[in-house]
Amino acid sequence: MAKNNRIRLSTEDIVFDTINYILLTIVIIVTLYPFVHVLAVSFNDAIDTVRGGIYLFPRKFTTFNYVSILSDPEIYNATIISALRAVIGSVLNVIASIIVAYAISRRDFVLRGIVSKVFTYSMYFTSGLIPYYLLIRDLHLMNNFLVYILPGIVSAWNIMVVRSYIDGLPASLVESAKIDGASELRIIFSIIFPLSVPVLATITLFVAVGQWNSWFDTMLFCSMNPNLSTLQYELQKVLQSTQQFTQQASFDMGLRNNSNSVTPESIRAAMTVVAVVPIMMVYPFLQKYFVKGLTIGSVKG
Repeated sequence: MAKNNRIRLSTEDIVFDTINYILLTIVIIVTLYPFVHVLAVSFNDAIDTVRGGIYLFPRKFTTFNYVSILSDPEIYNATIISALRAVIGSVLNVIASIIVAYAISRRDFVLRGIVSKVFTYSMYFTSGLIPYYLLIRDLHLMNNFLVYILPGIVSAWNIMVVRSYIDGLPASLVESAKIDGASELRIIFSIIFPLSVPVLATITLFVAVGQWNSWFDTMLFCSMNPNLSTLQYELQKVLQSTQQFTQQASFDMGLRNNSNSVTPESIRAAMTVVAVVPIMMVYPFLQKYFVKGLTIGSVKG
């Protein structure tokens, strides 16, 4: 008969595991409840929401809040702009990061130390908002889609993370490729790039989320061109308009008792869901690389 190899836990282990499970359960509840609440409000009748008491489930289910948003052509255009800047910005940032990171990872690169220090200093010292605004204006990027892409192509943090990851790869791979006559670009995209997928997926997630959630640059540089408005900027405008509604306006809507009505709170909740769901759908595809890429890319100097 096979022996029972089950390990008996001590009292201390049981107490420790129990406390861990309780704490993790609390963290999960605290993390998920705000989103579940917003989701419930977004699917609840707007006038009924004014009464309060919506927590986990909608009291009067309706999709009119989403119909009101998605019927607005500005939302479609803003979603396209946000998606384009997220995709294009992420791709260009990854390409620039791996090329520059490979260059400064090479010990035979003469300016390796100087360039690395410049990138490091730039992470701690910035010129400020006003000089940055003047630079964008002088580059004629105002009300231009390129203002979403060009300033974010090179990220010092991403470059340093990718460089640390590349430093951990066997140097013999590059040496063998050079002996076979491979060019630097061939080495980057045929050898370094496939081996660096974990860290590249990590920075892709960082950049994509940052681009998708960005709205401040839209307000500064593209507010005069509605065709370049982003989804997050439209949400910001909704949040601002919410503050302008008075209790009397909500009371008047309640008197009308019209089920096909919207309130600032219902529209805000629906737009929040619309803005969050797309990026949440991307995360599971990159999550398996996230921990490995960030850990390996940050443990080396």
